[in-house]
Amino acid sequence: MTEQPAPYRPNPILKRVEGAFESVLFNSRWLMAPFYLGLVICLAVMLFKFFTKLWEFIIHAPVATEGDIILGALSLIDVSLVGNLILIVVFSGYENFVSRIDPGGHPDWPEWITKVDFAGLKQKMLASIVAISAIQVLKAFMSIDTVFEPQKLAWLVGVHLVFVISALMLALSDRWGSDSDHGDE
Repeated sequence: MTEQPAPYRPNPILKRVEGAFESVLFNSRWLMAPFYLGLVICLAVMLFKFFTKLWEFIIHAPVATEGDIILGALSLIDVSLVGNLILIVVFSGYENFVSRIDPGGHPDWPEWITKVDFAGLKQKMLASIVAISAIQVLKAFMSIDTVFEPQKLAWLVGVHLVFVISALMLALSDRWGSDSDHGDE
């Protein structure tokens, strides 16, 4: 006759402590909510900045050169892209880390808002940063006739290339990771 070991019985006190600890950890995600609210306030500040730039753009348009108009438009696009970036971070960050968003009852709710996972958030952020960086390089290039600062232009191009390479590396690593995930199934 073989002896069977006694079945494992967890300590009820340790189980309650573990449950309480896990509950604290799980609910700590709500500490991120004020960060997203702060980013919404930042978006309102960006809106104010956009209207300020738009007003300056309109006021100076009658006497502006074609290059000035292009630079003004690029500045407006730049602020708009930063606003988009903030919005992407707010929605996908909240959805991924705090709580699900219920799009029900909102017929004009963009479908992407509840479908951006963490990998998608990283790619969208880097793509926005690359676009913003490209605008900065283009603005510097457009004003090359008035103010030529070769060192500043070199730094802008160098930083832009770092962003581009980083975005490509991230996209490749995400793609390789998703390919290996599908290969395991």
